[in-house]
Amino acid sequence: MSPTRVTNRIRALRFEHGELTQAQLAERIGVTRQTIIAIEQGRYSPSLELAFQIADVFGVGLDEVFGYKMEES
Repeated sequence: MSPTRVTNRIRALRFEHGELTQAQLAERIGVTRQTIIAIEQGRYSPSLELAFQIADVFGVGLDEVFGYKMEES
């Protein structure tokens, strides 16, 4: 499986918000820690609903958590 082009700042945001662990974030949004790991590592793109939930935990907009790498032409 190729990596996603969706980038994220979840790890940085976790540390900016009181060193929230992957497990704590997962529990707050109702997924497994493995899901958070996969999203952070760019191996999995979250659903739009999940992306909004993650942004909501940190009190920021989607664009402050996620980005999208356009293909080079």
